[in-house]
Amino acid sequence: MTLFDEREQAFEAKFVHDADMRFRIQARRDKLLGLWAADLLGKTGTEATSYAQSVVSADLEEAGHEDVVRKLSADLGSRVSEAQIRAKLLELLPQAQLEIMQEAD
Repeated sequence: MTLFDEREQAFEAKFVHDADMRFRIQARRDKLLGLWAADLLGKTGTEATSYAQSVVSADLEEAGHEDVVRKLSADLGSRVSEAQIRAKLLELLPQAQLEIMQEAD
């Protein structure tokens, strides 16, 4: 194997790792967002966990987070605005990243 082949494999491995980390961070952010929304809906325990999982699943419908915003907007109704949901998405991203990085250590 040549040096070029080794470098190519290293870049490919890094790309796969980075993509996996982005996916895991986004899934954690969605779970945290789902737990936040569940609290607003008065859900607790396994009901809240199940709802959070439905939010994670909703994010798999299409690229980006608009599917999550639509779901939460429909579920929460007048409790919060889409702008508040989007702000919470941004607020929870660093927390999700920190949690995933700590798990990786």
